Amino acid sequence: MTGPTTEELIAQAAALARRLVERKETIGVAESSAGGLISASLLAVPGASAYFLGGGVIYTQAARRGLLQVPDEAVRGIRSSTEAYALVKARTIRERLGATWGLAETGASGPTGNRYGDAAGHACLAIAGPVERAVTLETGHGDRELNMRVFTRAALELLAAALR
Repeated sequence: MTGPTTEELIAQAAALARRLVERKETIGVAESSAGGLISASLLAVPGASAYFLGGGVIYTQAARRGLLQVPDEAVRGIRSSTEAYALVKARTIRERLGATWGLAETGASGPTGNRYGDAAGHACLAIAGPVERAVTLETGHGDRELNMRVFTRAALELLAAALR
């Protein structure tokens, strides 16, 4: 499996940026195992301030609590690296930033799985806004960098599907 190049991710983000600007819509991103690549792809497009309100790498419980301000009670019974958890993150970043859309990712980039039992290459992605969707992706690979790029492409594809 080969993942997308940086140039391909930026081209994909540029097409989404045009749609967001045309629609006068905005986005916030809460990512984890993609390590900031989702935000970086969207921000690499000139004029990003017209649609990108902000984002964070919510990699730990401390980041969830501190940056998203989601208390433990709000996720009690919801395991990390699940579609339900990704939806909490997408809804929260949307609300916190006042964005049209919240885009979130959570998973295990590798080279090993996560402490919840998910294999490397597992990611859950969610979009919250006028449309809500969540999907699970399994790459079957332990290549960390490859998985980060594949997770980013999948997140951008989820945004594209929501904008249709």
